[in-house]
Amino acid sequence: MITHDLRVLADAMLDKKGQRVVGIDLRKIGVAITDHFVICSADSTTNVAAIADNVIDKMKTELGRKPLRSQGFENDFWIIIDYGDIVAHIFLNEYRDFYRLEELWADAPRKEYKPRRPAARAKAKTAE
Repeated sequence: MITHDLRVLADAMLDKKGQRVVGIDLRKIGVAITDHFVICSADSTTNVAAIADNVIDKMKTELGRKPLRSQGFENDFWIIIDYGDIVAHIFLNEYRDFYRLEELWADAPRKEYKPRRPAARAKAKTAE
């Protein structure tokens, strides 16, 4: 289920202190690139890399999904991880503010992700 996959990806970002985690649903505006973006940012290149590594790890261990392709690990300013129907964008804060990706897709529905309480996460895992 795509909603669950999006939540796993967002949680992986939040687990490593991803900031301003937002999902954008591109299906209703007819974009052929992908169905969903999940975007976050971080204060340092070290944190950007840690978030990206955690996304890849959690998507594989919890969902059995491997990225189709990724880009940006050479400098850790903006890492893109493509899962086909979901594309993760992990920015260094100043790059996110400069490129303003969310504004390009302002007509698309969006969801802001916040950290879940530990009890809610445990309950979600047992329900799977």
